[in-house]
Amino acid sequence: MAMKDAVWLARPFRSLTWVAAALAVVVPAAPALSQDTLGEARVRKMEAEIRALQRKVFPGGDGKFFQPEIKQPNNSGGTSATGQPASSAVTDLLTRMDALETRMAGLTAQIEQNSNRLAQLEASDAATASAASLAAGEGVAAPAETSVAPATGTTPQANLDAMTGGASKPATTTTPATTSAPPAERVSGVSAVIKPETEDSADDEYTYGFRLWDAKFHPEAQQQLKLFLDKHPTHWRATWGRNLLGRAYLDDGNAREAAKWFLQNYQADKTSARAPDSLLYLGVAMKRLEDTKRACIALAEFSETYAAETAGRLKGLYDTTRNGLDCSG
Repeated sequence: MAMKDAVWLARPFRSLTWVAAALAVVVPAAPALSQDTLGEARVRKMEAEIRALQRKVFPGGDGKFFQPEIKQPNNSGGTSATGQPASSAVTDLLTRMDALETRMAGLTAQIEQNSNRLAQLEASDAATASAASLAAGEGVAAPAETSVAPATGTTPQANLDAMTGGASKPATTTTPATTSAPPAERVSGVSAVIKPETEDSADDEYTYGFRLWDAKFHPEAQQQLKLFLDKHPTHWRATWGRNLLGRAYLDDGNAREAAKWFLQNYQADKTSARAPDSLLYLGVAMKRLEDTKRACIALAEFSETYAAETAGRLKGLYDTTRNGLDCSG
């Protein structure tokens, strides 16, 4: 009796032990199931984002770029897959994550390739446009006209600055230059100007420059007069040559280069035959450059140094130059 009672009493404890063991197995399964559900949701979200990105990169959505989301099982052998052990949830998640990473890498590479091709196309278009522009003659800077600087101890620009005490600086101007060969009419016109041949070859050089200037072939006159001054800097016609060279530049629209020659001729010898003309034309050049201060200084010095010329031979040019200038300041 005692043995039976002991066995009977022990049964509830064994039942409780089995229940506790079962609970120990079942209870942890709930958090694991919750974690698998969250992981599944995250993977589904990533897959949806990848599909959206893939549609943006590859618009059209044909089978060439999109993998079908539902595939028919390969059951050609007639055998059923029933009874095959299913993979664990963690294994499925890892497999899908690998597939997502592979697809993401492929899309990133495709985007980089497309960007590189677009950059190459833009560079090619820019090069083609630049070549076409050059072929059409656009954007090609014309060579600047060169001139021979007057041969003096100080530069004309320094002398101009000295006249105003360095109060003002000249503005930068662009000198028009001829970029093409002269037309046949101009060549024939220059050829028609006769160069004299006398016993004074130096005077002949100056006279030829004067004739070119008088015929309004200003660039040719500039070249000829520079040649004369280079070969005969001390000739009695030199003061005429420097003054006329300034006139050739002034009539050609280059007032700044003209001013340099006028100033040089005036400072070379204030008693020379064309010194008064050069000082007055210096005022004219400054007026055309809208440098009122220098123009007024030149006119004031002209009226003081050459009072007789102010009321005589150069009166008309002097009055015309002063007209419109406010030299009271």
